[in-house]
Amino acid sequence: MPDIRTPLPDCGRLVGLFDALFAEAENTRLVPGGREPLYLPADADCRHHRIVFRDDFVASALHEVAHWCIAGAQRRLLVDFGYWYCPDGRDEKQQRAFEQSEARPQALEWIFSTSARLGFRPSLDNLSEGASDGSAFAVAIAREARLYCERGLPSRAERFRRALVHEFGGALELNPADYRLDRLRGNGA
Repeated sequence: MPDIRTPLPDCGRLVGLFDALFAEAENTRLVPGGREPLYLPADADCRHHRIVFRDDFVASALHEVAHWCIAGAQRRLLVDFGYWYCPDGRDEKQQRAFEQSEARPQALEWIFSTSARLGFRPSLDNLSEGASDGSAFAVAIAREARLYCERGLPSRAERFRRALVHEFGGALELNPADYRLDRLRGNGA
């Protein structure tokens, strides 16, 4: 596994990288500065699709790109891909549903983070105490990341990953051993 570097890549560099790959090919742009992350399909006011990420947080950008890479063509025509979102304060059942829907995108975010030589921390996205200790979620993320390594990434995800590797110096080959549970930071396990 490559050394993880501490300084974050400049968000402008990340946006430029994404837009160079997908602004024309997929009519989609990566947009920093959102108060909350949000996917907005093209509409009468804006002719391109927008992946809006929070403030200038690289992790938010990588996470939202992961959702976009997984979403099918029909979902990419819907605001926030048509997914439900229940804000902080979820009960145990709602938290389990969140974790089930987030394991794949967070696994892909982890792969992107590693490709950009960044650390990754799973996000339970629920600050309420007692909702989940995160251990089962971490297991699911690690399992999904290893499956991606073995089976391959969706095509847009692979293009983005390779561009991250080229730009930031991560390892070109995906290695399932890099995505073991013990490599997750803050996994609660």
